[in-house]
Amino acid sequence: MKYSRPRGTHDVTPAEIDRWVEVERAFERAFERYAYRGIRTPIFESTDLFVRAVGEQSDIVTKEMYTFTDRGGRSLTLRPENTASVIRAYLENGMHRWGGIQRLWYTGPMFRYDRPQAGRYRQFHQVGAEAIGSDSPALDAEIIQLVVEALGELGFAGVDVRINSVGTEASRARYRGVLLDAIESVTGELAPEALARYRLNPLRIFDSKEYGTSLKEKLPLLSDYLVDEDRAHFARVKDLMVALQVPFTEDPHLVRGLDYYTRTVFEVYHGAHGAQSALCGGGRYDTLVAECGGPNTPAIGMSAGLERIVEARPATSERDEGAGPRYYIMCAGAGAEARALQAASVLRAFGSVEVDVSGRSQKTQLEAASKKKARAAVLVDASGPEVAWHDLAMRNQVRVAFGALADHARKQAGAKSETRRSKRER
Repeated sequence: MKYSRPRGTHDVTPAEIDRWVEVERAFERAFERYAYRGIRTPIFESTDLFVRAVGEQSDIVTKEMYTFTDRGGRSLTLRPENTASVIRAYLENGMHRWGGIQRLWYTGPMFRYDRPQAGRYRQFHQVGAEAIGSDSPALDAEIIQLVVEALGELGFAGVDVRINSVGTEASRARYRGVLLDAIESVTGELAPEALARYRLNPLRIFDSKEYGTSLKEKLPLLSDYLVDEDRAHFARVKDLMVALQVPFTEDPHLVRGLDYYTRTVFEVYHGAHGAQSALCGGGRYDTLVAECGGPNTPAIGMSAGLERIVEARPATSERDEGAGPRYYIMCAGAGAEARALQAASVLRAFGSVEVDVSGRSQKTQLEAASKKKARAAVLVDASGPEVAWHDLAMRNQVRVAFGALADHARKQAGAKSETRRSKRER
């Protein structure tokens, strides 16, 4: 081969695209039920937007961003995450003047120069949501409920929801000095580069991939230093989660990797607890809108990695039902192509149709229809008044008048619906 895809990227082929679409649609349905509206932002933004929003000392900014200078001398960055872009769009398009809560959702590729591994790519895809305009704990509980509901629809039963509060600046000011003293007491366990980074932003030690739980357990907890308002907010979030019957675990070491988070943060895991089992996460960011030049506006958001969800999704017997065409039109010779296309035009009113104009034998075409799990294979010749209708599920064949294709397809669809209804009733 002359070319291969760049390291850390992935081709989504037709063999797996249906699984991707199912995941995207499940989240889209959840967003619609919760009254979120779509938004699309550019794939690149001013570098300063991400430096300011994500945090100058964060791993994303210092190690992972794809940054370049354009021909006009401007520093631009492929978006490593989308919350900063959504907030920029929210302000630039005047949505902060619309009133009420703006519930927005998005999907698309993100870019981070990271070490590729299972479920982690340098170009990866996220689906996410932002609810902007309220500091109510009810919004925190609602967005977590949305995530659990969407994952449940995709077959992830009993997900592990982990929540914590990272407080506001008032809480972190009380905590920072205590944490720095504790970090200094374990300097022998830290690499010099890591120690320098944590001295600048000590909370980052809890999000470190370099150090495990044993080191973190030696450090004081932020939850012990929350001011009363932050403590009350987090207590209310937990009460509302209980009221919604959304199980959760309080994780005092959870901080997440972006500097803009305030108060509630959460992550959702499936399977064994660890980085590769994290399906999605999010949190509250009540100061980001103001930091981007807007009015003081509280907000909360979530994002889910599509690659990881697609790879981790439990197998289901229904998954392959709609993977292939509903009808497969076979040509009995090259002269049948016009009538085959006409038949396909009729049958597309009832489902997807694939027309085989490969010139292969009828036997090979029929085998292809079966392999693609079509419900029916329809053999069309150049001029005959009838077609041969092969019901691949029932394994029988009937002759159908060319002008009666629509009626036959309608009857077949009705019969199959009745069969499924009877099975459910039994």
